[in-house]
Amino acid sequence: MQDLPSDRDALQALLDFHVEAGVDLALDETPHDRFAERKPEVAKPQPPKASPAQPAPSPRALPKAAASAPEEVAGMAREQARHAQSLEELEAILAGFDGCALKFSAKNLAFADGNPEGRVMLVGEAPGADEDRIGKPFMGRSGQLLDRMLATIGLDRSQVYVANIVPWRPPGNRTPTPQEIAICKPFIARQIELASPEFVLCLGGPAAQNLLGIKEGILRSRGRWFTYKTEDGREIKALPTLHPAYLLRQPLQKRLGWRDFQALKRALDGRE
Repeated sequence: MQDLPSDRDALQALLDFHVEAGVDLALDETPHDRFAERKPEVAKPQPPKASPAQPAPSPRALPKAAASAPEEVAGMAREQARHAQSLEELEAILAGFDGCALKFSAKNLAFADGNPEGRVMLVGEAPGADEDRIGKPFMGRSGQLLDRMLATIGLDRSQVYVANIVPWRPPGNRTPTPQEIAICKPFIARQIELASPEFVLCLGGPAAQNLLGIKEGILRSRGRWFTYKTEDGREIKALPTLHPAYLLRQPLQKRLGWRDFQALKRALDGRE
C-alpha cells in the first residue's frame, strides 16, 4: 500500500486527485468472503395490538407547498419576493416560506450578514454547518478566509453585504439541486435589488452561473467583469471569483483569488 503523506495539504491534494480520477469508493486492503459471513437475524414481525393508537403526525412532514411541482413553487416564490419592500420584509417572508424542503432539514435561515448599505454584495451558493448553526452566511473556515481576503483590500463585514443563493443548508452539505436553486432564486434576486450594491462579487461557479447566466466554469469566468441586470432594469457590475471553500482545498489557487480582489479594489477606487 502506498504510504500516505503526513502533510495535511498534501493529503488533501491526494484526495482531490483520486476524486477527479473518478474514485468514489474505498475498499478494504484484504479480501473478504462475504458468502461466509453470517447473515443478521431478521426479527419476526409482531402481531398488531387489538386497539392500536393513532400514529402522531411527523413533526418534519413537508407542507403542501413544499410537495408541489417545482415550477408552481418557483412562481409562488417570485410572487412573494416581489411584494417585499425592504430587506426586513424579505427576510420575514422567506422565514415564513414553506415551498423549499431544505427549510425543514436546516436548523436556521442564513439570510445575510454585514452592511446592506455597503457598496459590495458578495453572493455564495448555500450555507454550511457553521452557517446553519449560527444563522448567518460565511461563518466557518471559508468565512474566516473571506474576511482575510477582504482585509487585503481594506474591507470588513461592516462595509460589505454577504448572502447566498440558497439560504438553507442542504443536508450533509450536498450541492443544492437545480429545483432548489430555482425556488430560492427569486429571493436572492429581490435581495440584490433591495440592497442595490454598486458591485456584486459571485463566490464560486454556481453563484456566477445562476446570477449571470454564464455557462463557463469558474476558472474561465473568474476575474472578468459581467453585468447583472435587476428586474427593474438596473445594471450592476459583477465579478466572478473562486469560492473560499475551494481555496481552502486548493491553496495554490489563492493567487487567483487575490488578483480578483485587487480588481475589485481598483473598481472601488474608480480605476477599472
